[in-house]
Amino acid sequence: MIRRALLALCLAAAALSAPAFAQDAAPAPAAVRVLLETSAGNILVETDPRAPITAANFLRYVDEGRFDGTDFYRGMELGGETGVVQGGTSNAPDRILPPIAHEPTSQTGLRHVDGALSMARFDPGTADGDFFIIVGNLPGFDARAAPPDPGFAVFGRVVEGMDIVRAILAAPKSPTEGEGFMRGQMLDPRVRIVSARRAPAP
Repeated sequence: MIRRALLALCLAAAALSAPAFAQDAAPAPAAVRVLLETSAGNILVETDPRAPITAANFLRYVDEGRFDGTDFYRGMELGGETGVVQGGTSNAPDRILPPIAHEPTSQTGLRHVDGALSMARFDPGTADGDFFIIVGNLPGFDARAAPPDPGFAVFGRVVEGMDIVRAILAAPKSPTEGEGFMRGQMLDPRVRIVSARRAPAP
């Protein structure tokens, strides 16, 4: 159920088509820090060069201001103080870029541990401008060989602000918004991503 839920994270019919992958997102050469200024407080994240395609895609959204004015709109609580906080472009036509190739955790060596940044998607290769932050450890989102499962693409981590992320996860939800299994997971009110900007390296 959890895995099926995450396959619908982009919430858009347009993602059911198979557009070409983005070709002009240059690989991220090193870890880059990004400050997410939100209406709930600041979250400092850092990309990981072991996922160069996914990290570069995230940084392109940052550099082009495509996250500014978007929201964290979903808080999926999974029990035991674990869950997922999702935000990003929500498939807004004027914000999304072409989808990117999938970088599974079996390839990058990254894991869905507390504070991990990962990409929302439908099928592998459909991720664009929606991402999520892991609260707690959720190894079920990692790629595995048996039974075959591509998992989701981790590309970074939260450096500072997990208290803000946990507060977002626990924030009020609409009892009626959201389709099917996502009903009751939509934040009400949304948490605004005021701006997303590169931050100085430590």
